[in-house]
Amino acid sequence: MRLPVIFFLLVAAPLVRGDVIVLKSGKRIIVDTARANNGRVEYEIGDNTFAISQKLVERIETGVGVPATIRAETPSFTPSSTLPTAGDLTPKLIHDGKVDTDVLSALDRSADTQTAAAAYFQAARFEQEHGNPERAVRYYAMAQGYLPNNHTILDHYATLLIQMGKAEDAVSMAEKSTHLAPESADSWMVLGYAYYAADRNRDAIEAWKKSLEIRPDATVQKYLEKAQRDQHAEADFEQRDSGHFSLRYEGHSIPVTLRDSVLQVLEAKYEDLSGQLGISPRNITVILYTEQAFQDVTQSPSWTGAVNDGRIRVPISGLTTVTPDLARILGHELTHSFINQLSRGRCPQWLNEGIAQLMEPRTVAPVGGTLARLFADDHEVPLNLLEGSFMNLGGKEASVAYVQSLAVAEYIRDTYGMDDIRRILERIGEGASTESALQSTVHSGYSKLERDVGQYLKDRYGT
Repeated sequence: MRLPVIFFLLVAAPLVRGDVIVLKSGKRIIVDTARANNGRVEYEIGDNTFAISQKLVERIETGVGVPATIRAETPSFTPSSTLPTAGDLTPKLIHDGKVDTDVLSALDRSADTQTAAAAYFQAARFEQEHGNPERAVRYYAMAQGYLPNNHTILDHYATLLIQMGKAEDAVSMAEKSTHLAPESADSWMVLGYAYYAADRNRDAIEAWKKSLEIRPDATVQKYLEKAQRDQHAEADFEQRDSGHFSLRYEGHSIPVTLRDSVLQVLEAKYEDLSGQLGISPRNITVILYTEQAFQDVTQSPSWTGAVNDGRIRVPISGLTTVTPDLARILGHELTHSFINQLSRGRCPQWLNEGIAQLMEPRTVAPVGGTLARLFADDHEVPLNLLEGSFMNLGGKEASVAYVQSLAVAEYIRDTYGMDDIRRILERIGEGASTESALQSTVHSGYSKLERDVGQYLKDRYGT
């Protein structure tokens, strides 16, 4: 039955405000805004506008709570400092939902470097907030060109680079910022995140401590404690590097044969994923723990078999060789690293987990009949309720979320191919909403996709 599962998801996830369209069929569409207009109900999800006949709608519930997306890999942080603007610059520069490049060109020809820098800074922040990182990078670079020693520009520029997965570039920029503004809590905060993303725990801890001395911050405190748990657990760890991986492990508890076998499995899976997804991530950190150390560091629910929070963390207890289950787990978590690079950390969780299971490889065949009945009875969980992290779910709820995610990913692959899965991830990484990315590749929004998956399951496994 769907209600208990949906209720659990609603109470387990943080809430934001939104509208819900309740259909006469009993289905609910969660949207940003909805309105009735000339016999149709128009609604917006992200950057996209859709419409359905008002005859299909029972009612519109406005301003209700819907689950917010949770991203474990990249914390949500924005420096509080900003640049002063001159007069009425903002409405001239940003209007009709875009940056007016003519205004920027005119400022390029002027001698007012302060105003030009502020304009490019504003343009960069606008593009960053609207999911256009490449344009934001260009504008931040121009702002920095006008004011190369402005720590506020450096802080925001470094923040964008961290979110884009360019940690090493962010480190040098953030280090310069702390030299220019050693009393800025923002500068030390950003430097800490850059160090952490670059796998420099010890340096991240010191930077965050300095930031907290200047200004308390709950998010920084949380990540400081996480980094300190990492440091404590890995105090006596050894490290072995291969072509694409840095493997960390407790030397006396991990046999040499297991260590070498893990790296061999990872490298083989890396080549497979690189061929199918068309990218080659660099410097992937994999950490092997005892069961207790894994729980201490990740503080994950008991059903969790591994974690990828930017580092692949896997519990190893009593193993002397790579078992089929361990190989599957390594492949699953490595797939997340590829997905996160392609989507720049913006992939919804159902798609992320669905693709990762596909690449293990895994299939829904063993539970296909049950799933087919679930969809036939309209008891599936709506995909927009599965966009956020599954880490808040209990074991049974997580099982439903995972197997449904696999069914959708399997349908997309079997119907459209891996190339379209890659294109969906690329479009999400470019800033498109999930619905928009699906529409431009497989020509389906969430509602149609759920119907198509139901038909796919019925055709394959019956009801």
